[in-house]
Amino acid sequence: MSMTSTAEEFRPSLARFISFRDAAECERVRAIPRSRITEHPNPDFRIEVIDQSETFYRRFATDLVDRLRTSRDAGARFVAILPVGPTPQFRLAAELINKERLSLQHVHTFNMDEYADEEGRTAPITWVGSFQRAMWDHFFGLIDEELRPPAEQIHFPTSENIGTYSDRIADLGGADVCYGGIGWCGHIAFWESHLGEEYADIDEFLAAGARTVELHPMTIMQNALHSFGGDWSWVPPKAVTIGPRDIMGAKHRSFWLDGDLGGGVSWQRFIGRLVAHGPVSTAVPGSVLQLARTDYTFLGGVADDVTIEMS
Repeated sequence: MSMTSTAEEFRPSLARFISFRDAAECERVRAIPRSRITEHPNPDFRIEVIDQSETFYRRFATDLVDRLRTSRDAGARFVAILPVGPTPQFRLAAELINKERLSLQHVHTFNMDEYADEEGRTAPITWVGSFQRAMWDHFFGLIDEELRPPAEQIHFPTSENIGTYSDRIADLGGADVCYGGIGWCGHIAFWESHLGEEYADIDEFLAAGARTVELHPMTIMQNALHSFGGDWSWVPPKAVTIGPRDIMGAKHRSFWLDGDLGGGVSWQRFIGRLVAHGPVSTAVPGSVLQLARTDYTFLGGVADDVTIEMS
C-alpha cells in the first residue's frame, strides 16, 4: 500500500491552549535551517551558536563576571536581573569571583521570579524547589562572604513585595543587564504567553511590570521535565515575576538557550526560532527581545533543524 503524502493532505489546527495561532508563521520559522539561524534584520539583535556545552556555560559566566569587574573598576553601581537556571554558569562565575577576589559591594541583584501556590503565596527558601534556595545553593552561597554583595542588595520577588518590585529596580536606574532564557510557550521570566490577551496593544504590554501570574500548561510541563523529574503534580500553579517593563528597560539583554535533552531532542528548538524570527507578538513574549539590543545564544543542538523523528 502506498504511504506517500503531502503536507496539504493533513493540516490540523493548533491545540486550543496554544496562545500564538498563526500556523503559517509557525511553518515559516520551523523551516529556518541552522545555517541561517544567526541572520536577523535588526543588527542589535545578535544571534550566536556555541556547540560545546562547557564553552557555552563558561561564556555565560565570563559575560557576567566581566560586567561585574568593569563596573567595579569604573566605580559604578551595577544592577543585574538574574534567572535561576541553567545553574552551571553561576557556579563557574562564583569560582572566577573568588579566584580574582572580586568584591561585589557595588552590585545589586534582582531575581526574575519565584514559584507561588494557588493563593499567590511564594515558596519559602526552605522549599526544595524554591528559586531563592537554588540561587543561594548554586551562586551566592558559593561566593566568599567578604566578596558577596550585602544581603540587602540581593533581591528576590515575593508575594509581599511583588507590587513594588519593578519600582525598586527603576529606583536604581533600571538594570544594567537582564539575563534570561526562553520558555516552551515563549515566556521570558514567568511572563506567560496567555498574558498578552490582557493588553490592548504592544505598547501597553511593554509597560507592564512585575505581578503574580498563573503558569501556562506548557510551562508546567517544561519545568516538570527539567526540574521535577517529570512529575507535573509537583510544579506550583502560579508564580511572581518581573514584567516586560523591567526586561526592556534594562540597558542590555543577554539570553541563553540550552534546552537540549541529548539524543537529538530539544524542547527549545522551535520556540527559540519563533522568538527570534517570528513576528513580534504579545502571544510570544520573548519576541519583544527583537526590538532591543540583545545577545541571543543557542547551545549547538538547540539550533539544529526542526524535524519530525519517528522511532
